[in-house]
Amino acid sequence: MAYYSLPNIKIAAVASAVPAEVVKLEDFADKFGADYVEKYKKQTGVKQFRKTREHQTASDLAFAAAENIINTKVIDRESIGALVFIAHSTDYWRPATACVLHKRLGLKKECAAFDISLACSAVPYGLYALGSMMETSDIDRALLLVGETPQKITNPNDKSSCMLIGEGGGAFLLEKTNDGNAGISGICRSFGQGYNAIIMPGGGFRNPNPPTEDYVWKDGNRRSMYNVMMRGEDVFAFTISDIPKTIKEYLAKIDKSVEEFDCLAFHQANKFILQMLCKKLKVGQEKMPMCLDRYGNTSAASIPMVLGDVYGNNDDAKVINVLMSGFGVGLSWGVCSAKISAKDILPIIESDEIFEEGIINTPEDYYNLSK
Repeated sequence: MAYYSLPNIKIAAVASAVPAEVVKLEDFADKFGADYVEKYKKQTGVKQFRKTREHQTASDLAFAAAENIINTKVIDRESIGALVFIAHSTDYWRPATACVLHKRLGLKKECAAFDISLACSAVPYGLYALGSMMETSDIDRALLLVGETPQKITNPNDKSSCMLIGEGGGAFLLEKTNDGNAGISGICRSFGQGYNAIIMPGGGFRNPNPPTEDYVWKDGNRRSMYNVMMRGEDVFAFTISDIPKTIKEYLAKIDKSVEEFDCLAFHQANKFILQMLCKKLKVGQEKMPMCLDRYGNTSAASIPMVLGDVYGNNDDAKVINVLMSGFGVGLSWGVCSAKISAKDILPIIESDEIFEEGIINTPEDYYNLSK
């Protein structure tokens, strides 16, 4: 079942960050037609999204979220024993972006740092991987960082995706605890036969140099081999079938009902999918908050952003019982739950910060890097 239980690990803080630039769907009316845009807004629920600057990456946004936690919670950087970064939007092919973040955050040499290549399912998988690492080591405090900048690989003429995708980053601070009311548990799943349901075919080591020109694909949308493409019907069928089934299996495993949770913080795929999940789980929409109307589908960053949007300005110490689910690229999905104090959930912040040192366009840029 790939069920995990981490009774001695708690989520001590949650933060998220978005770029400052707001793109409204009305801006696409001249390109796609006002009627199509209005219909798209109603179907997906997206009214606007955030877009990064040139050279701004997912790690810049995750860094901003992590710094917000460290500064707001007054965390000793020397106490952080591990850093895991989960994204497909990495800074480079190599090294691991976690190592870049390790430098930027000023963490100690004894801190382990590594990447995991996942997108929408980042949070349930990341909590499993990092929490398990903490449970079996002397690490008492760690950072899980997530983020995506998919607008950079989405064709601006692909009307099926270019108005849906937003960009953001998130951070979770994990700590060991003896509090019997804390703990994290979950289930992780995958369906490799669906690896091509969401894919960017070109640019990797399998297809390193395909043609760069745009094609009109069978769905009528224009893309190149270096753009992400999605088989929407396959993804939709998987989502409304496998996700509620897995959630029900998880609830049976932990002997809880969905009504016992204060919040269902789910990946913000689109409004219709979230409504279908509510119907399948027999819960009201108020239990499953949405922030995609303002931020779009932010992939790995969806879950921390939902939490920040709902609870980020809440100063009381109420403990929130949260059910989380991430699902998508892979096909990969998971469900997990944790109790989080509302005062430990920080509001979404804006950041346009760029790690200027990491921009390497010439050999001179490389040799001028700080050591």
